[in-house]
Amino acid sequence: MFKKNKDAKSLDLNQQEISTLIGHGYEINGEISGKSVIRIDGKVTGNVTTEGGFILGDKGIVIGNIKTKSAIIYGTVTGNVQAVQLEIKKTGVVNGDIKTETLEIELGAQYNGKLEMKQIIKSEEKVLKAV
Repeated sequence: MFKKNKDAKSLDLNQQEISTLIGHGYEINGEISGKSVIRIDGKVTGNVTTEGGFILGDKGIVIGNIKTKSAIIYGTVTGNVQAVQLEIKKTGVVNGDIKTETLEIELGAQYNGKLEMKQIIKSEEKVLKAV
């Protein structure tokens, strides 16, 4: 009945090398920006911008906006999320607006905000590459 879009690719962030890890029990206040994949299992109060990808662990908390190419959310985000590809897992909570091209929300995930799904403007992609 339903056919998977052949052009759609599942996020493979879990198979990519994670160059930055903020572990459980750590708290960071301030903005984070970089080019590679980051995984956050602690708490970050501030915006996170990364070109490579973003994984928020199930105990992870971000209070701020997230801007990335691909994101997988297992934890809690209080802020807006902008990503080309976004997955919110069953333990994930997003309280804020989402702007994405593709979105997957597992049964049990929580999302409160406005959703905008369309091709992200090329100038915004240039901003991500300039990070």
